[in-house]
Order: sequence, then C-alpha cells, then structure tokens
Amino acid sequence: MLFVADSAKERLREIREAKSLPENYFLRVSITSGGCSGLSYKLDFDDELQPRDQVFEDNGETVVCDLKSFLYLCNSTLEFSGGLDGSGFAFNNPNATRECGCGESFAV
Repeated sequence: MLFVADSAKERLREIREAKSLPENYFLRVSITSGGCSGLSYKLDFDDELQPRDQVFEDNGETVVCDLKSFLYLCNSTLEFSGGLDGSGFAFNNPNATRECGCGESFAV
C-alpha cells in the first residue's frame, strides 16, 4: 500500500487546480536511478494505466506505480512540507536504509 498524508493531499489538489487537470488524472510515482544515494523518487500526473501498474486509493487520492517501483515504495507515505527548512514532497519510506540530506534520493 502507498499512503497520502493530509499535507500532500492538499498540495496535490492545489496543483491540479492550477494546471486545470481533469478528474481522471492520478498521481504516478516511480523510482529512478540517480541522486546522492542511488535511487530517486519521481512524481507525475498521468491518465493512462499500464498493464503492470499497482493502483492504490488513500485519503481520497489515487496513487499508481509500476511493480518494480512498488517494491521500493511498499508502505511509504507521501508528505508535503512548506516550511522554512525545505519545501516540497517527500516520502516517509520504511524501506530506505539511507537517505541523502536533501531527501530526494535513498538507498535500500
């Protein structure tokens, strides 16, 4: 399962409104190689499901990821912070053994 914190839900709503995205667009999360720690998170809006996609509903949001990415993301929570110490989306990922200081990459 992938989870969406209230803070992330609100920010996703704001982005959808600003971009005038239709209701059928969902959040696609994927893991790519790169970053200080080896793996990076990627977030996009999408409206097309792929054959091996994993689909999750939490807190009124639909989150989709490919099967390979889900292996790294299982039981993670998407959060959003707008504070002075850094603004943006971040994952609380129980599978990560190491994260870089900026929070944009991790290792397992």
